[in-house]
Amino acid sequence: MSEAEEPIPQEPEPLPDDTEVDLEAEFQSSNFQEVLDKLDRELVGLKPVKTRIRETAALLLVDRVRKQVHLSSETPTLHMCFTGNPGTGKTTVAMRMGEILKRLGYVREGHLVTVTRDDLVGQYIGHTAPKTKEVIKKAMGGVLFIDEAYYLYKPENERDYGAESIEILLQIMENNRDDLVVILAGYKDKMDRFFQSNPGMRSRIAHHIDFPDYQPDELLAIGKLMLAEQNYRFSPDGEKAFAAYIDKRMQLEHFANGRSIRNALDRARLRQANRLFAGSGKKLTKLDLMTLEAEDILASRVFSEGKLDTVDGGSAPLNVADTE
Repeated sequence: MSEAEEPIPQEPEPLPDDTEVDLEAEFQSSNFQEVLDKLDRELVGLKPVKTRIRETAALLLVDRVRKQVHLSSETPTLHMCFTGNPGTGKTTVAMRMGEILKRLGYVREGHLVTVTRDDLVGQYIGHTAPKTKEVIKKAMGGVLFIDEAYYLYKPENERDYGAESIEILLQIMENNRDDLVVILAGYKDKMDRFFQSNPGMRSRIAHHIDFPDYQPDELLAIGKLMLAEQNYRFSPDGEKAFAAYIDKRMQLEHFANGRSIRNALDRARLRQANRLFAGSGKKLTKLDLMTLEAEDILASRVFSEGKLDTVDGGSAPLNVADTE
């Protein structure tokens, strides 16, 4: 054989059909159940989403075991689309998905790189390709999460460079799917239109997961978890007041599920601090410092005026992320 010739790879010898594998041992060694448990602790509700993530993890585990008995198969396509309103946990699920992929050996690092159009698309000729490739380089070995991905495609603008970024992403998603998972995220209707305009992208997305909005009782549970993480709690009346706040806030504009709950609690903590400071002539207990009372919630303009809270009590709204 000449130096220029390379040996032809040999197919592994087939194993008998009754060859046994220990799926439970593989499950225990991968320890991905720990990640699923973490997801359950971090996110209230979302049962359909969690079910799909478990199903995907099970598919990957079985695929790994199949390779052990020489049942050859291509690396499964794991690129995903997460649809839903803001604050429904899409980024958190993407992060945990990266951990699962690493534990099952499908990516090297399992880290999450979150970007938007501005991180990928340049403003002039020759600017987009290096920006997109730099982002991909950072994400390689993990998960690339593209939020509001539909903004990559702007057909109404002839001088837009988003199509160039999409072409680069398509190549990487096809040729490097064994070391990079791309997750596109955004509102469902806009993502549907995006896929209609980009059939190449649609064909590379194997898993579509829709994130439902939270129900009022779930949002209250989320709020209590958020407070507990920071060593706060509601008083009984404070909890009733916050449940009432949730009902009213959900009817107003810019509602963003868990994000709105977090912002509301941040303002309630400010009001609690002002209340405690105003009465600072008396001694405070640890419980006083931990507890949000009804008055800390009911001071919101959501109750008094049916409007979002504003900057310093004035009429100018905060940015959308903060107008809760």
